Amino acid sequence: MNIQTNIKTGISVCPHDCPSACALEVELLDENTIGRVRGAKDNTYTKGVICEKVARYAERIHHPDRLLYPMKRSGPKGSGQFERISWDEALDVTAKAFLKAEADHGSESVWPYYYAGTMGLVMRDGIERLRHAKSYSGMYGTVCIALSWSGYYAGAGRIGGVDPREMQKSDLIVVWGGNPVNTQVNVMTHISMARKTRGAKLACVDIYETDTMKQADIKVLIKPGTDGALACGIMHVLFRDGHANWDYLNQYTDHPKELEAHLSTRTPEWASAICGACVADIEAFAKLIGQTLKTFFRIGYGFARSRNGAANMHAVTSIPAVTGAWLHEGGGALHSNSGSYKWNKTLIEGKDVAKGGLRVMDQARVGEALLGNPHDLQGGPPVKAMLIQNTNPLSIAPDQNKVKQGFAREDLFVCVHEQFMTETAKYADVLLPATMFLEHDDIYQGGGHSHILLGPELVKRPGECRTNHEVIRELAKRLGAEHRGFEMSPREIIDETLKSSNRPSLDVLDQENWVDVMPDFETAHFLNGFGHPDGKYHFKADWKAAAFLSPTGQLGPYADLPEFPDHYATIESANDEYPFRLATSPARTFLNSTFNETPSSRKREGRPTVLVHPDDLVQLGLSDGDKVRIGSARGQVTLHAKSHTGQLQGTLIAEGLWPNDSHEDGCGINTLTGADQPAPAGGGAYHDNRVWMRKMNPR
Repeated sequence: MNIQTNIKTGISVCPHDCPSACALEVELLDENTIGRVRGAKDNTYTKGVICEKVARYAERIHHPDRLLYPMKRSGPKGSGQFERISWDEALDVTAKAFLKAEADHGSESVWPYYYAGTMGLVMRDGIERLRHAKSYSGMYGTVCIALSWSGYYAGAGRIGGVDPREMQKSDLIVVWGGNPVNTQVNVMTHISMARKTRGAKLACVDIYETDTMKQADIKVLIKPGTDGALACGIMHVLFRDGHANWDYLNQYTDHPKELEAHLSTRTPEWASAICGACVADIEAFAKLIGQTLKTFFRIGYGFARSRNGAANMHAVTSIPAVTGAWLHEGGGALHSNSGSYKWNKTLIEGKDVAKGGLRVMDQARVGEALLGNPHDLQGGPPVKAMLIQNTNPLSIAPDQNKVKQGFAREDLFVCVHEQFMTETAKYADVLLPATMFLEHDDIYQGGGHSHILLGPELVKRPGECRTNHEVIRELAKRLGAEHRGFEMSPREIIDETLKSSNRPSLDVLDQENWVDVMPDFETAHFLNGFGHPDGKYHFKADWKAAAFLSPTGQLGPYADLPEFPDHYATIESANDEYPFRLATSPARTFLNSTFNETPSSRKREGRPTVLVHPDDLVQLGLSDGDKVRIGSARGQVTLHAKSHTGQLQGTLIAEGLWPNDSHEDGCGINTLTGADQPAPAGGGAYHDNRVWMRKMNPR
């Protein structure tokens, strides 16, 4: 006898990855429990496909190690020793510490610190409402987009691009500096459709043979931080061999003749000497781009996480402007469509009560800020209290040794609202349990597509977990912070935000699950003009304007940025003391420090490793599997060497943010990364590290 059960299905959104924000179908086994998670088949971008880590989300939401109750620290900072307390006590203690810091040192001594652990607009950005209402210090989010967006903006003048579904109509898709097999699996869905229906070719440019490059028809391996040189070598060939579209250049771009003259010395030979790709490969790649009208550049984030990342992004984005690929369906470029949503976030962020003149500190320099660097404190008081939501700085922030020193200060009060006992949670004075995305209402957008999506509450929260909104609201009461958003429900905030942004109401989203806001073809392809006042694509970059993300204006050595696309030689180049270049790339089953607590992800990734070219292993007297020590000017980390032919000699790749305690001495990979502020607007240079490597002595 066959027994069939009717399992309910809920529609939701993955909250973890800003380009994808996948539409989901979630099995609801009962009011507390989920089963399998699938991509929503009816969503024209997700098309039923999601990554393996989210497909196993039941493993994460029902993890036995989830935080379930408020706690206060009972041992030394960083020890992870806590005792259970009530919510009232936890909130009272936190509010008392914030009020004391404000009374003793001024309101800017309190620093709400957050990022994109959830991409939901209400739960991610609501902390800004408390910040504005109390005139606390602001945070400039530099971990992800500061370098890439400033480079893209320098050329295009706004953050937008081609509908990603147009890849289905492309004849050549160039994935440059991204690994969508690991990080944006839906991109591969649309590429596969183009390959099957049109015989489209996939080209991949990267610093090592990623899982995406393994599927590519054209593979271009280069050295880290040299994308600008390769792009210039390609454009040299395009001009030299008659593949530049002069009708397009004259109508839609600035200074094309000056660009051609500038590139006359940027030959494939010149580019090869810098980037490491052979001359023949550069010539052939450029010829293919020049002969393929429908070339779609899917431009990633990874290659921009270098000290010259903004300049590299500008150079790469300039290629389709030379060929006029923007004119064609299936041609042009996409980095992010985030600029298409045009949100009015006044209510969510409390912008209507914001006061001017308050400092905004660099997220990536949290260690320097907590240690009192005058540059970061900007003449203001020391940081005395913090509220941390949606991020794990003691794993992801650069220059980890300084971050640890800063958080170890006994005079610093830290309240952390988290789902697991992360590295940052261990340094909390008060630790609060947080809901996950299926346990609250929120709305989302996808930078890699064009949908506004609703993620409703589908299951009950475990233990005493509370939402970000609830924590902010309750703290506001105790702190005397006033704003009408504190008295509203998430659904009320969502509905008003949608309407004030000229979008369909929450009632429509409840019925439709998502709304597509993709601009028309002419707008997406910049055929109505690029975003600069003159309507032109700018080969001649105005780096001052490109620093639009930075609240303090230009940062770093911006005067040295190249005027036209070029190789900007400001990276941490290898030298005798540090002969290798290290990039810290994303693993397939981790997402930054998220998912590194789930057993299946940790089993899949194995152990913290570093990919090493076999010739480098021989030169160092190392063997595959040896435990090695890697050091930079900022610290040292222990990993295991793994022989890997898919990279150029001198390049090291460490995939994934493993928990700090997975490494010997508790030092995670970002111990090696620098926290300096690259031009023109700062940003995390995670893939730009010169290091030494040696075999660990047996103990």
